[in-house]
Amino acid sequence: MSQLRPLTIPAAAKERLTILFIAKNALWEGELHPEDGNHALYHREMRETLEGLGLRLKVAQTHDVMFDPPAVDFVFPLLNRAGFFNSEMLLPLLCERAKIPYLGASPILRGLSDDKHLAKRAARDAGVPTAPWAIYRKGAPVTPEKCPTASRYVIKPNASSASWGVEDAYDWEGVKAAIARTHADGHDAIVEPFLEGSDVEVPVITINGEPQILPMMIFRQADPAHLRTYYEKRDLVDRSQKYSLDPFANPDMVARIAELTKKAWEEYRPFDYGRFEFRVNEQTGDIQFLELNLNCNLWSQKVFGRAAVLAGWRQEQLIETLVAESLSRHGLLD
Repeated sequence: MSQLRPLTIPAAAKERLTILFIAKNALWEGELHPEDGNHALYHREMRETLEGLGLRLKVAQTHDVMFDPPAVDFVFPLLNRAGFFNSEMLLPLLCERAKIPYLGASPILRGLSDDKHLAKRAARDAGVPTAPWAIYRKGAPVTPEKCPTASRYVIKPNASSASWGVEDAYDWEGVKAAIARTHADGHDAIVEPFLEGSDVEVPVITINGEPQILPMMIFRQADPAHLRTYYEKRDLVDRSQKYSLDPFANPDMVARIAELTKKAWEEYRPFDYGRFEFRVNEQTGDIQFLELNLNCNLWSQKVFGRAAVLAGWRQEQLIETLVAESLSRHGLLD
């Protein structure tokens, strides 16, 4: 990564192109949001970064702006959780409807990646180690036959982000009750064994058409049996004593995870950027694919921003590189 140079958007393109930034909290001016927590700070920072790059920027906070297609050349979509089932696909779909290029993967690939069950199948088919799991779609039978055998289970919405709705259970009755709660919230449920260890995050960007891995980070847990929650990830509760986000400096495991990531990403190209996640046990050396997030969090205080600093990049260089690469891929810099 040290040999990679950040991309820039030519001045002529900045003057010529109008870019629409859409995020739930794009116009937020406060501190932590009472429900979205640090996500609001992230969206504000992204708007300010794009403005600081000198782009001709329009800003919106809902899908409504796309129903009567706006006069823009490119969309930067961050409205991933819009409050309804599978909402992460709507914004890229509306861009396709309007024939407006946009940052990130196509709607069908967004759906494939955000459906944790399908993403695990794709990873397993690519030869990437993946722990057993079971999917329980809302409205389908909830029976124990396909549930993997484990002493402890994790149950969560199949398309959740930031561990929203995550629960654990220790037997089938507990699993079934958790599935029922997830279904009652309108979501499919995925069930998998709880794996002790920590999560290694692999941020991937695209430069000149080729995916590149930024320095890996690890959410190292003080208690490897702790189940991280949405409230911890959004800084709505104190989690300072529970885990830390650190550079992952195990050369052997970094090399192995890099090879597994390269196998996994082939299913999703072109995707511009994404974060691949593995559960690792540093004592045993075990590595298991968990999930991936395309159009993931780019906040300077999270994985991507911290990894960019380790690579010697400033936050604005990271964002400009992502936009420049996507503009080039869509033929907007010619």
